[in-house]
Amino acid sequence: MSSALKRLSALASQLANSAIGNDHFHRHNIHQLSPTYWLPRAAAIEPDAICLYHTSANGKIVKYTYAETARRAAGLAYYLKKKGLKRVGILAPNTPAFLEAIFGIGGAGVVNVAINYRLKPEDIEYIFDHAEVDSIIVDAEYEHLLKSFRKSHPKVQIIVDTDTEQDSGPYDHVVLEGLKYDEEHGGLGWVGLENEAPDEEAMNALSYTSGTTSRPKGVEYTHRSSYLAALANIIESNLNVPVKGADRCHYLWTLPMFHAMGWTFPWAVTAVRGTHYTIRKVDYPEIWRLLKNEKISHFNAAPTVNTLLCADPNAERLPDAVRVTVAASPPTAHLFETMEKLNLNPVHVYGLTETYGPITKGYFLPAWRDLDSKEMYARMARQGHSHVTNYVTRVIKTKEDDAGNKDQYQDEIIDVEKNGKEIGEIIFLGNICAKGYYKDPVATRKLFAGNVLHTGDLAVWDPDGAIRILDRAKDIIISGGENISSLAVESMLVTHPDILEAAVVAVKDEKWGECPKAYITVKSGKQIKGDAVIDWAKNKSTISRFMVPREVEVLDELPKTSTGKLRKNVLREWAKGNKDFN
Repeated sequence: MSSALKRLSALASQLANSAIGNDHFHRHNIHQLSPTYWLPRAAAIEPDAICLYHTSANGKIVKYTYAETARRAAGLAYYLKKKGLKRVGILAPNTPAFLEAIFGIGGAGVVNVAINYRLKPEDIEYIFDHAEVDSIIVDAEYEHLLKSFRKSHPKVQIIVDTDTEQDSGPYDHVVLEGLKYDEEHGGLGWVGLENEAPDEEAMNALSYTSGTTSRPKGVEYTHRSSYLAALANIIESNLNVPVKGADRCHYLWTLPMFHAMGWTFPWAVTAVRGTHYTIRKVDYPEIWRLLKNEKISHFNAAPTVNTLLCADPNAERLPDAVRVTVAASPPTAHLFETMEKLNLNPVHVYGLTETYGPITKGYFLPAWRDLDSKEMYARMARQGHSHVTNYVTRVIKTKEDDAGNKDQYQDEIIDVEKNGKEIGEIIFLGNICAKGYYKDPVATRKLFAGNVLHTGDLAVWDPDGAIRILDRAKDIIISGGENISSLAVESMLVTHPDILEAAVVAVKDEKWGECPKAYITVKSGKQIKGDAVIDWAKNKSTISRFMVPREVEVLDELPKTSTGKLRKNVLREWAKGNKDFN
């Protein structure tokens, strides 16, 4: 047995003994929670299991075992310790280096600041400056985005990953330097790293909000909440349940790892010793190749990504079911029906960056099979109930000021009736809530007014206790005194046989104050005009007449964020005539 494997084999007992014999913990029935522990644990149990399958930047398929991944993550950790680095930025697509860095940064006991590589250079500079990073791991394709940051922060170390063969680029040399440093200081491997956080309430990551309407905010993640959020995702997504034709979870990374730390799935999939299938970009033909040939069992994606995946020419019903976690924006019942026809079994979850990604789930009940199919899919598309490791999700009353504007940030917390009719705001409290906003006490107090986490999302509370989102407060359209849910209009429009996607915003109207305007995209090979859609909505759809869009504009593509969420702030500006806004 190699010395590396011997160290991994000894790790489990060493970790168990640390919680018993170390007076720091005071109590013998707990240990400090940290999801970093799951990588060396997986490597100790199944060192030869495939941890990662990846198509590299130069087009080569590479596979790494858990022993290899754990070794490389440890090398990065020791490098960070050697250099005394404390805040590590990541600017990269889904790559082996990204996954290794998540665990290597954790093993070094420092803070991870992974951000969106699709941001503008000035936003990237702002975030990394605000987060006070002292080093950045950047994919070679996106190194140019740091040009301005390099000039203003010359002391920050930039580590470039070429995403090619192992040990061939600057990032690989850093890993090797860290491994050499470990060997020179006793060769402890993971035993010498922070598998267990000294303080589980300490910050392990900063995850930045999109900042579409204001400066991005740094959401403070902790070891403890990361662990419990990941544990919930293992349970709620059935990651540890064997799938037909595969010996373990085969998880496809369509979701960016930078988005809310990949909804904690880098930790969750590793905990069950699953195989991570990483792709550098959302490529629908490549996704279908992997779905058909690699026995993919799970993936996570926004409704838009699933819509385009189902519409891809390569789409066909899969022989074995794939569990698809759908989030980022509310899905339609029509999308769920379309997905199930392809054996893509959808489960809707809901959450925010401030809740580590998913925090509620639309739990499917067997009795629903007896319902009308439209009613069944509508229930499946609800936001549902709180995850197993968090406290109950609630919908609370919102107060109005003298002008009739709703204020969801009041201190008095009163629940709405569970009647599926009274509209209120979704709030959370419990284990999977972020600690706060980094260096922003004012925004943190507003977020936690009344000692609950406010979402700003409007919903009703159904009699069975499930929550059902109607809209964000700013997306409700008030027309002639009637509240119109943009989501309801969108759900109606996508049932049209020629419409692929729909997004609805408010436009000013002299008579009614506001009216809906729809932006749509059309399925491949189809053509339709806006007037025809309006006529169909008035005469053939099931929607109320007052909810029919006044205008329908056909686009080649809807504006979206990197995670597939509709950028309605852009559409609102376009509706005002600001066509250059982006």
